[in-house]
Amino acid sequence: MPRIGERGQVVVPKRLRQKYGLRPDTEVEFLEEGGRLVLARRDGYADPVGALVGLCTGRGPWRTTDEYLEETRGR
Repeated sequence: MPRIGERGQVVVPKRLRQKYGLRPDTEVEFLEEGGRLVLARRDGYADPVGALVGLCTGRGPWRTTDEYLEETRGR
């Protein structure tokens, strides 16, 4: 069972680091959920919708569906 060390550090077990892709320098955050402390990645795992915020800015070369199909399939 992991314990919190003197400097407030805790070791995440290897099988969980591998399963959730937690590598050195992965940004994480601690959240409170239902009286529990939860560790979550900051790259969208905890909030998949939040990861999309700002993705569509209204700029860029937008195409119609017909233009896209013609580009990918040809005439």
